[in-house]
Amino acid sequence: MCLAVPAKILERNGDEALIDMHGNRMKVSVQITPEAKVGDWLLVHAGFAIQILDEKEAEETWAILADLQEASEESIRPKAGA
Repeated sequence: MCLAVPAKILERNGDEALIDMHGNRMKVSVQITPEAKVGDWLLVHAGFAIQILDEKEAEETWAILADLQEASEESIRPKAGA
């Protein structure tokens, strides 16, 4: 399974951008999204910005990811009385 995660561009230098991904900062390639600029939200996969998003889409995606994490954690918790 592949997963692309929303991130916001903090800085741009040529084909590279510094992004913020929920407090995690990293550099990614923006060769696939050359029109992306500082302040834009992107979908990032394997070190590449693959799509520009609007802020609402980014927030909705982070909410879905949080729900998935919570469900995953619940599924591995020991059952009461077990």
